[in-house]
Amino acid sequence: MALDLLRPGLKLVFCGYNPSLTSGMSGHHYAHPGNRFWRVLHASGITDRLYKPEEDERLLGLGIGFTNLCSRPTRRADELTKGEIRAGAQELRSKLEGYKPRAVAYTGIGVYKWFRATSKVGWGVQEDPAVPGVTDVVVPSPSGLNRMRFEELVEHYRVLAPFLILA
Repeated sequence: MALDLLRPGLKLVFCGYNPSLTSGMSGHHYAHPGNRFWRVLHASGITDRLYKPEEDERLLGLGIGFTNLCSRPTRRADELTKGEIRAGAQELRSKLEGYKPRAVAYTGIGVYKWFRATSKVGWGVQEDPAVPGVTDVVVPSPSGLNRMRFEELVEHYRVLAPFLILA
């Protein structure tokens, strides 16, 4: 299973819905071959080179961490139960309060809607953070199930790069 890669002092944490079946089996984040996450990170200037899923732990050294709203791997996020989502939201809030990253990038508008139990969400930096002192940013899911063009994904992810530069 793809376990959290978190520690205090991170600049940016990526939060997905839950691990894919591939990530669950490999133990690495965004590991499905159809997922564009790693290509998007590089193309948007977040990483200096193209990383592979099995290098996810190395990103901790860049100030980047990983977590999910729910920990159970599924083929699709809509397979998660309401109970799992509620419990996951409470657990995620506790993690963010404890680790206090500079920013959290929710990789999918639905992740943030489920986490905040709201339907009023747009792309980019959110005005009212879930945890005081932690900036919430909503970016599109890099999953192959999301039909957004690669170039559009990259544009959305570019808003995250400054969080890695700020002192």
